[in-house]
Amino acid sequence: MTRPEAPDEYLTAYTRILADVCATGRRLTRDELESLRAQGERAAEAGHGLRTLVRRHLSAARAFSPSLAAAGVDRVLAAVEQAVDAFAEGHERAQKFAMRQEEADRREFIDDLLYGRSDLGRLAERAERYGLLFSRAHAVAVAEGTRPVDDTHPATRHVETSLLGRFGDRRVLLTTKDGRLVCVAPGDQDDVLAFFAKHAYAATDGGRVAIGRPHPGAGGVVHSYEEALNALELADRLDLKEPVLRAADLLVYPVLARDRQAMADLVQDTLGPLRTARGGAQPLLDTLIAYFDAGCTAAEAARRLSLSVRAFTYRLERIHKLTGADPSDPVHRYTLQTAVIGARLLAWPDDGV
Repeated sequence: MTRPEAPDEYLTAYTRILADVCATGRRLTRDELESLRAQGERAAEAGHGLRTLVRRHLSAARAFSPSLAAAGVDRVLAAVEQAVDAFAEGHERAQKFAMRQEEADRREFIDDLLYGRSDLGRLAERAERYGLLFSRAHAVAVAEGTRPVDDTHPATRHVETSLLGRFGDRRVLLTTKDGRLVCVAPGDQDDVLAFFAKHAYAATDGGRVAIGRPHPGAGGVVHSYEEALNALELADRLDLKEPVLRAADLLVYPVLARDRQAMADLVQDTLGPLRTARGGAQPLLDTLIAYFDAGCTAAEAARRLSLSVRAFTYRLERIHKLTGADPSDPVHRYTLQTAVIGARLLAWPDDGV
């Protein structure tokens, strides 16, 4: 459907001024220029494009061609230039204000959505404007790079272009929050989140991406977002190397950390004796971490710590002697490994749990 031509009301003041200029050869006054800027603002607010309006202004100027000789071509053209420039300035000013207002509204919606603020009914109405339907479950993916990103960052533009090119008008919301890239997608469209994770990882120069589980309703977006953030925090605490983390695969860690005091007691009772070792507990804790991360293979764990197998085995024996728990014994291994996870979650021994 073609947009109708701009009404003549946006040209009335201009043609009147131009007629007077042709008669007198004068320049435009300050009040006239401001009036033309105001007309440009009103035209923009009414949704009329600048290109069409400029063409209408130039066509109107052509109608005064018989009067140009008397007034002087240069003077009239200078007046046209002034008038069109003032009108365009007002039009652009209104457009910029509208864009700033739109961005402010969008940012307010994002904050309300991810923090669970605002009335849920009102939030649902606003969500449809941005392509989200809360009648469906949604999942949230969060990408964190080595440097913060915002809406104008090249990484944001790259990921947005890639998503649009691949999935078109699917109901996907891409935004930034607290220096991270955030993607909200229907929970049954895991291909969208996987695609986002791949491109966000590349665009952030090897950052890390976490994907929350799908949850229904507006509150489900908040829940999934928090799960993704918690997964990123866990990755930092546990030094997880995977570039893409799924909250569903990490559920055991929140369960273990839910009773902080019980976890602290387990760490202290199981690993506390390591503090008496020469050099403190940290080297022996690192030994256990490497051992469990290597699938309880001493040779691989020794390689990761740049130790000989003999030196590594000596450390395991030392741990056994101090704690009374043998890392190579399946019966003891679960307790030790759970305590090691707890130590990493609680930043032991640095925090003095």
